Amino acid sequence: MEDEITLFERDMKEFWIQFKVIYGTEQVNQTLALRDSCKETIESLSEKWSKKLKEEDLMIDKIQEYKNEILQQSKSIAEKEEQLTEIKLKLNQEEEQQKNLTDSIQELKEELRKKMEIKSSRNEAAKEKVERVSETKTLFKERLGLEMRRIHNEQLQFIFRHIDHKDPDKPYMFTLSINEQGDYEVTSCTPPLDCIAELQLKLRETNNFSAFVANIRKAFTALSYK
Repeated sequence: MEDEITLFERDMKEFWIQFKVIYGTEQVNQTLALRDSCKETIESLSEKWSKKLKEEDLMIDKIQEYKNEILQQSKSIAEKEEQLTEIKLKLNQEEEQQKNLTDSIQELKEELRKKMEIKSSRNEAAKEKVERVSETKTLFKERLGLEMRRIHNEQLQFIFRHIDHKDPDKPYMFTLSINEQGDYEVTSCTPPLDCIAELQLKLRETNNFSAFVANIRKAFTALSYK
């Protein structure tokens, strides 16, 4: 290998010697100058292209960075849209719950109004019955020896006398009230009568209070002879 290099160098020297002899020193110098100029041009172009390639690499990196930013923003937007969808769903559910609650409150108000109307009607009916009983108080006392008293819980106590011929002052009594349904109800009877339930039922059917009181007096009178 070394012999070949030595042989190449010797051939090159001979070539230049012959070249100088043929073309002269001036032409050789021009050729060398042209070579150096070409070399400088090539180096300048190489430097420019190298710089341009670096700029393009930076631009590619910048573009990739922009792509990554856009990807991140797209991902963030997708997440926010998903969150917004969840919020809308919750709002719709809350609106539905609010509507159901409002409907329930309205139903309760309507039910309460109806109950109040029924209660008011019953109270009015009970008041009328109590007034009707009170109006006959004097008549019963004079004709039947009956005394009526208003006691606790808006009840009326009826006390009969002059029933037992052996003891005219002996009291026979029963207590009457108006129940939640607005009906008459005997809450106590002394002495007890076997027919009290039957008489109470007849009073509810006929609403004839005078006959009811008269029938109880008859039952007490019949009991006094036993």
